[in-house]
Amino acid sequence: MKNWYYRQRRDGKPEPREWARELGEVSPRFASLLWRRGFSTPEEANRFMEPLLRNLSRPDLWPGMKEGAGYLASGILAGQKFAVWGDYDVDGVTATALVYQVLSHYDIPVTWHLPERQREGYGLNIPELEKLAEQGVRLLLTVDCGISDHAAVAHARKLGMTVVVSDHHLPPPELPEAHALCNPQLAECPSKALAGVGVAFFLMAELNNLLADALKKKRFDMKEVLDLVALGTLADMVPLEGENRILVKKGLESIGRASRPGISELKAVSKYAPLAELGAGQVVFHLAPRINAAGRMAGAQEALNLLCTKDVVEAQQRARRLNELNEERRREEEQILAEALAQAEQSKDAGLVVAGEGWNPGVIGIVASRLVERHYKPTFVLCRDGDSLKGSGRSIKEFDLYAGLASCADVLEGFGGHRMAAGLRLRPDMLDTFRYRFSEAVQAQLGTELPLPSLLLDGELDFAAASDFVFLKELELMEPFGMGNPEPVFSSPPLQIRRRTLFGPQKNHVKLELYDESCGTSLHAKVWRQAETFPASLEGTRIQIAYTPSLDKYNGITNVDIHIKDIKFL
Repeated sequence: MKNWYYRQRRDGKPEPREWARELGEVSPRFASLLWRRGFSTPEEANRFMEPLLRNLSRPDLWPGMKEGAGYLASGILAGQKFAVWGDYDVDGVTATALVYQVLSHYDIPVTWHLPERQREGYGLNIPELEKLAEQGVRLLLTVDCGISDHAAVAHARKLGMTVVVSDHHLPPPELPEAHALCNPQLAECPSKALAGVGVAFFLMAELNNLLADALKKKRFDMKEVLDLVALGTLADMVPLEGENRILVKKGLESIGRASRPGISELKAVSKYAPLAELGAGQVVFHLAPRINAAGRMAGAQEALNLLCTKDVVEAQQRARRLNELNEERRREEEQILAEALAQAEQSKDAGLVVAGEGWNPGVIGIVASRLVERHYKPTFVLCRDGDSLKGSGRSIKEFDLYAGLASCADVLEGFGGHRMAAGLRLRPDMLDTFRYRFSEAVQAQLGTELPLPSLLLDGELDFAAASDFVFLKELELMEPFGMGNPEPVFSSPPLQIRRRTLFGPQKNHVKLELYDESCGTSLHAKVWRQAETFPASLEGTRIQIAYTPSLDKYNGITNVDIHIKDIKFL
């Protein structure tokens, strides 16, 4: 059960009477929803409903982009051997693939390095930099990493490399002495919310212009990499506002067309038709985990090769391999989750810190997210990694995880991340100390009374309105949904449970027939993994739900889908 509260405009302004008319061809109900979401003019609302690529900001408006592209162009045109260093998650892999595809258009050889998660960890490391130098690399670009790698960047420069760092993570007090730093966190810019692949997109757009002019060659069409931008941006859970909304909206259209063999085959192993239109949630919960599984269970290069290949047969084979790795990841995740939950049940601390021997470091971040869902506490899951412990953390919206770690920095060997997710390294003998200090940090920010999970509602909606296909099509104009632009959630009038049935291989999912007494309309809703919460004895009882209505177009038949977010028993 969550605390329900209703969305109010921050400026407190009442909705103008002519608001719906000014918006034109939308219903008054949808116009009111947009008003509560904070749009004040028809121009703002229309720009939101129809995000256009021409509204993207120029690359030179972003910190370091012009300088970074200049260094890269000069080095490439001088014949310096080029390498891109990415990260092993979806954001880093898609950013690396994007750089590879743009430069391949100009027949520029690209050496790449994606660290092995367990052996190398995140970011730059000196041994692999020295290997690149031995291969003759003199021009290095980082994507989705590098802003905290002061020592490694300094070493790369000693090796004779020109270093351009492109990253989106929060910078430390001491910045690396790269030739150029491309990071939206470093100065005022159109948006500080870009993912790593978004930063790479704007940097490559600027480099694209420079190379086309210098080589007298047709410019690469940056629309061809929007599928990569959408995939990486959605997977990294950054706010879908402004620039990100445009990039993801257009990128989802590209994913729908699936002109990239790797995307087409990734959709196929995810049980989607190659040309199926996918929403943000479907990308996040089906495509992205299979990309991530490579870095978690084997090596991220397997995912990179899938995204870069132009051969359909190779793409099929690589997609099947990622699907197998994802199944393996799921099995390990469930085992670790069961052990972590057993520890969490015994904890009375304000912040959860659990640790286990033999836990796969590639899945502890996912387990941390599951623990947050269950206990609604800031959480770290740690596992053995050599002589130290490696931890992955997830937070709740009320707690700044990075700031909490900063207050514990003296007991840590290292840490990094942002408000909602972070990583750390810790000596085993400091585990109990960190557990105590982290709980103190949580209480320092939140107080002794920890918050309950809350649910923000966009208003009340009966089932007659929820069955209005015109209104449901209007809701689709708000997509893609995600951080910064959540799905609309409404509260229902009192409902009666007319019928309850179980489905799924394990019969642990529930289908409910719900009757709205206020308008005489029945709709069906599904609830996942909650068979025990809805026994057969509930038939005939009354409930109120918080829910999101949408159009389900499965098998070419359009129906109303009710996604239950929370329930109150009356």
